[in-house]
Amino acid sequence: MQIALRNKTAIVTGASRGIGREIALTLGRLGAGVAVNFGRNEHQAQEVVSEIIRLGGAAIPVQADVRKREQIDSLFDRTLERFGTIDILVNNAGIAVFKAIQDVTEEEFDNIFACNVKGLFFACQQAAKKMADGGRIINISSSVTKVMMPTYGAYGATKGAVEQITKVLAKELGHRNITVNTLSPGPVDTELFRQGKSEQQIQQLANMSAFGRIGTPMEIADAVALLVSEQAGWISGQNICVNGGFVA
Repeated sequence: MQIALRNKTAIVTGASRGIGREIALTLGRLGAGVAVNFGRNEHQAQEVVSEIIRLGGAAIPVQADVRKREQIDSLFDRTLERFGTIDILVNNAGIAVFKAIQDVTEEEFDNIFACNVKGLFFACQQAAKKMADGGRIINISSSVTKVMMPTYGAYGATKGAVEQITKVLAKELGHRNITVNTLSPGPVDTELFRQGKSEQQIQQLANMSAFGRIGTPMEIADAVALLVSEQAGWISGQNICVNGGFVA
């Protein structure tokens, strides 16, 4: 199966590093114009843009703090101004708090929900208003919603919300042939994943996969490419786990 995204435009939030970076590069390599969203890492975002352009694609960096609704609105408007259409939205931006529930502060709780849930919700709202018919929305969750992992209470709660938003929005946008899916990675070798973990803890999580290793950002990006393709038009409202057999 050959995936081609020419004449398509994608917004990827949190695209300056990690999984988001690989998703943006992959979509650009497949022919999509890409709005590379970043919060603070302008230099890294520009590197992603430059690489897409070097490969023959089109891309722009767009600063927007997804915790703020007006900046999300601006992200969509600037993408439309540059490319004239929005066909793909990948809600990848996210932060993590790894603490026992009893230790999570109100500030930490508000911040993680603002980024992981509020930002995604209002980006989906903008997509519902401004995305072309036949579009694709991918919301990044996590396989931790399927396991009981201490210190993942706040983070897992945000991702549970993401999964429910996906299901409802898939029904609401189906009449426009817009698909909405959740993609749930398992442990992936990123800065966010390694945050606060020892090498022993990382290896323990790696051993829980069928392959005895953690995943790579490219493996997640490849799954996104499949879900945003024309061939995936009959897949909607689903939670696709890309975790190497970490959990079913």
